[in-house]
Amino acid sequence: MVEQYIRINKGEYGRTLLSGEVFPFLGHGRTPKGQMYVTVDGSRVNIPGIEPRRCRVKIDSVSSYTPVSKKIFLEETKATEAVASLEQPKTQDERMAEIQQRFDILDDMAEACKEGTVRALILSGPPGIGKSYGVTTKLEEASMFDSLQNVSKWEVVKGATSGLGLYKKLYQYSKAGSVIVFDDCDTVLFDDLSLNILKAALDTGKKRIIQWNTESRVLDREGIPDKFEFEGAVIFITNVKFDAVKSKKLRDHLDALMSRCHYIDLTIESVADKMLRIKQVIEKGMLNQYKFEDVKQVEHDIVDYMERNGKRIQELSLRMAIKLAELIKMRPQDWQSVADVTCIKRGL
Repeated sequence: MVEQYIRINKGEYGRTLLSGEVFPFLGHGRTPKGQMYVTVDGSRVNIPGIEPRRCRVKIDSVSSYTPVSKKIFLEETKATEAVASLEQPKTQDERMAEIQQRFDILDDMAEACKEGTVRALILSGPPGIGKSYGVTTKLEEASMFDSLQNVSKWEVVKGATSGLGLYKKLYQYSKAGSVIVFDDCDTVLFDDLSLNILKAALDTGKKRIIQWNTESRVLDREGIPDKFEFEGAVIFITNVKFDAVKSKKLRDHLDALMSRCHYIDLTIESVADKMLRIKQVIEKGMLNQYKFEDVKQVEHDIVDYMERNGKRIQELSLRMAIKLAELIKMRPQDWQSVADVTCIKRGL
């Protein structure tokens, strides 16, 4: 029997609408209620919604399908298979490599800030994935010589800060080679005065001059001038996803910041990828500070506990991994029973 092939111009298989797909043709007919259909071989195509068997496709009329040659069928089927192969789910190793690449760039940028090559960097992403850990680790490595001389040229500022507090801190670290890291200081983003000061510090001009244009007894008392040149670098770490902000006014401010900075979006969408990132950081020695006898076994136990409890765990983050490490240090024999009480959501 000579094989025949058709193109469905307009058809429907279950909830799948077809328009332009090619199939091996097996026959045609009508249902007892008069609905026209064609039967095609779904096992020889790779089309979403089409089952790998004989499929009855509903059509309106004979013009709903067109005969095609075997050559066309083979060419278009190969193209479909090629696209499908590109869309195959990535392996765990491939996903880990992609995630690591973004954080490797973060490491390089943080080091470049310390060297003065990069003057401004914004890191955006969800909490608990190692944004702060990566930055502080790199700055500590790059500042080893400063530490030996008992000189501090970088600092992490956390929590809320006022416009005046921001001005003072920038002055403190205004010299070349200094780095100031604002970590979770999102109040700065919602204050016009603070934003204008930050924009001056991040400016791309040859000289970055920051001014305080009102009288301040605090500045006078502390001997801080009302104008200075800022030669340091700024790293701003935030959980705010800049491109998701809806307020036009805030969006304009954020756009102005982004135009002055290198911007890295470290968003990790899926739970599986977030778990892979947590595993990466843990295996890099995050728990070494606890001086466990068998740290590799502890790392394995923590990752295993977090993976097993999945959605039941209060927070899937590096902070949770640290909490579990503290419990293992406190009660190594039955830490999991304590974790079940302190780290698991109630009622799940």
